[in-house]
Amino acid sequence: MKKMNKYCVEATKRTPAICLEHGRIIFEGRSITENPGAIYRPVHEWISRYSRICREETQIEFGFEYINTSSTKWIYNIIKELAGIENVGKYARILWYYEQGDDDMCELGLILRSLTECPFFIVETAGLKKKFADTQFLNAL
Repeated sequence: MKKMNKYCVEATKRTPAICLEHGRIIFEGRSITENPGAIYRPVHEWISRYSRICREETQIEFGFEYINTSSTKWIYNIIKELAGIENVGKYARILWYYEQGDDDMCELGLILRSLTECPFFIVETAGLKKKFADTQFLNAL
């Protein structure tokens, strides 16, 4: 399988940290940008190419503190693209993290899970910052 280049974007106050590489895809932080296409269009294009060549286990992790409606539409389209991976149940697994007590983010995860055939797990955490702070993957940005 041809390897694609790693693609990473650092978080801002309005946009999430995103890191895409073979075997692991991470979104973490806030997504409250007024122009989500600017950040998510290249991500969607990368994932579209990846989904056509993916033949290895890939873990997709979402850990949003907050996400606005226009960003949610992009995330749904990204999840839909990932669900198109051939043998998706064998190769892809989505983890949707939400902070304990954040019923809105939990509900959003449940809605997105109901719209896809991809294995999709909703995971409550004591704190998103702590969960992702231990992730060397994002620290390598």
